[in-house]
Amino acid sequence: MDGFLILISSPSGGGKTTIIHKILETDPEKFIYSVSATTRKLRPGEIHGKDYFFLTEKQFFEKVEKKYFLEWEEVHGYYYGTDSDFIKKNIIDGKCVLLDLDVNGSLRVAQNYEGSAITIFIAPPSVDELVKRLKKRNTDSEQEINKRLKRIPLEMKKSKQFDFVVANNKLSETVNNVIKIIEKAGG
Repeated sequence: MDGFLILISSPSGGGKTTIIHKILETDPEKFIYSVSATTRKLRPGEIHGKDYFFLTEKQFFEKVEKKYFLEWEEVHGYYYGTDSDFIKKNIIDGKCVLLDLDVNGSLRVAQNYEGSAITIFIAPPSVDELVKRLKKRNTDSEQEINKRLKRIPLEMKKSKQFDFVVANNKLSETVNNVIKIIEKAGG
């Protein structure tokens, strides 16, 4: 059986990365995480190759020229890209590939993999809660947080184009709801 893509998006601080890691814990044989490349700086606690592949802009655009990325996007002043070969190999191997992408990336990949992908938007409980989460993780400056907050209206508007929207009010319920969606989709 071929695998499929589970494209998960949310505003910064919406909980998508935490949710993805919780899903991975439920069945490591079935689920695999697509580690994106980025030009963003390494945050405290992040590991190169596990959280992201941290690249310089020069390295990133060399990969763009070689058509290494399935999709790539500038988000919050940094570039992010998805390894095309990794995706193809794991779909053939029957894996459910979890991707943590911005809204534009998710919608673009879903178009290219129609019938083999589902899009799930994780909706925050409120903008106030997002601000609290972004400040609590203590990884971004006030200026960076404001840049991320300015993008929320675009992300919320684009969420209407997703296959599913799941409110992230309580983490355990959100994870269970996302797993149910994946199971119904065939994963």
